[in-house]
Amino acid sequence: MTTPTRAVVLGGGWAGMLTAHVLARHLESVTVVERDVLPDGPDHRKGQPQARHVHVLWSSGAGIVEDLLPGTTERLLEAGARRIGFQSDLVTLTAAGWQHRFPAAAYAIMCTRPLLDFTVREAILAGGRIRVEQGTEVVDLAGDGSRVTGVRVRDADGGEPRLLEADLVVDATGRASRLGRWLAALGLPAVQQDVVDLGVGYATRMFKAPESAGDAFPAVQVAADHTTREPGRFGVVYPQEGGRWLITMTCTRGAPLPTNEGDFEAFAKGLRHPIVRDLIGVAEPVSPIFQSHSGANRRLYPERMAKWPEGLLIIGDSLAAFNPVYGHGMSAAARAAEALDAELARDGFAEGGTRQVQRALSEVVDDPWIMAGLKDIQFVNCRNLSTDPRLTGPDTAEMLRFADFISGKSIRSPKVSEVATRVLSLNAPQKALGEAGFLSLLRTDTTYPELVEPPFRPGELEMVGLKPSGVAARGVLD
Repeated sequence: MTTPTRAVVLGGGWAGMLTAHVLARHLESVTVVERDVLPDGPDHRKGQPQARHVHVLWSSGAGIVEDLLPGTTERLLEAGARRIGFQSDLVTLTAAGWQHRFPAAAYAIMCTRPLLDFTVREAILAGGRIRVEQGTEVVDLAGDGSRVTGVRVRDADGGEPRLLEADLVVDATGRASRLGRWLAALGLPAVQQDVVDLGVGYATRMFKAPESAGDAFPAVQVAADHTTREPGRFGVVYPQEGGRWLITMTCTRGAPLPTNEGDFEAFAKGLRHPIVRDLIGVAEPVSPIFQSHSGANRRLYPERMAKWPEGLLIIGDSLAAFNPVYGHGMSAAARAAEALDAELARDGFAEGGTRQVQRALSEVVDDPWIMAGLKDIQFVNCRNLSTDPRLTGPDTAEMLRFADFISGKSIRSPKVSEVATRVLSLNAPQKALGEAGFLSLLRTDTTYPELVEPPFRPGELEMVGLKPSGVAARGVLD
């Protein structure tokens, strides 16, 4: 396949817009097809209900976006987003215990998903090189089993289909992708798929934080303990723009998801530590409770297909979607956009056709896929429908024991924590956890005492009207 000149991107969300931006750097024309009418500001839209829950942009993804769109981080921070250093700016109870607040080895941008989307979309569309067809839905792909030549679309409220011709079509429609139906219409079989389904549910509510919290109060996380073999319960308090906290309760299959205010507070009370409940008590609710149950890990393998049509790529959640609790989806999409940019820069289409480019896109989702999968299969009631030998093979149990050992060391050992945090944030490859230098650190790094209380800095609890327990937590080592 020669390098395309016309592209159509299906989906105007985070992955779709980053993909369109990259394509516009190399191609003559790029059109984005989006079923929703995109808001003119950082507002929610119908086709993105999961946006009401917590989202983070890890520093790996933020760095890529900054390279593609200089000034994005500054614009987000000016709009009220918080830059949270991991592990210095958050208080975390892990399955292994309280995490010491070591110097930051990575960071995450915390704000609402609509602010992230709008800030990036506004910068991308300001260039004027991308056409957006809003209020438009995809009917099917044009072409045949050997080549896709465009896409047929129609108005979202009905009407006759019309053809958008293209040399390249990119599916970035997310978890709701109808790729299987589109391929079947071209006479192609379904793409091989792996699923690891923890039965995750989310209940989220926005709160007005105490004004005294300012920009200094840390993010807070209370994770589940998978070793209890009970359904998991998580709770997080993440700072957002506008002096607000987004508080999300998460449960795995077998635990009830809160549906009303009483259930929400009772769920928080049932977490492994009362800090989330305490913070709810000093904040003012400013939204209803929103629920979601779309949290399964799902990965497609188009690169394994015996036959794949030229001119078709899959990216973002259409290709691989992860349990949102790990915050990998947005950074994985940014990494895929970066990989696409590199392939276009070296004329990857001419060298190996669409399959070669798709292989490059698939490679960048492997680390978040295996990290999320290994973490989730540790919990009771997880449905592991994967053929990945790393998740189903004879060595899986040993890998899980090693992961638990690393977790137990990283919360108390600064250099181990630095490497583990860089891997978690996708700033370093997962293979770094098996390299000789890291294995040596597991034996030689300083190990600090186990913490018995959350490691708040002096004055942090008081700034939101809470009283310290009276037990010196220590654990703040930055």
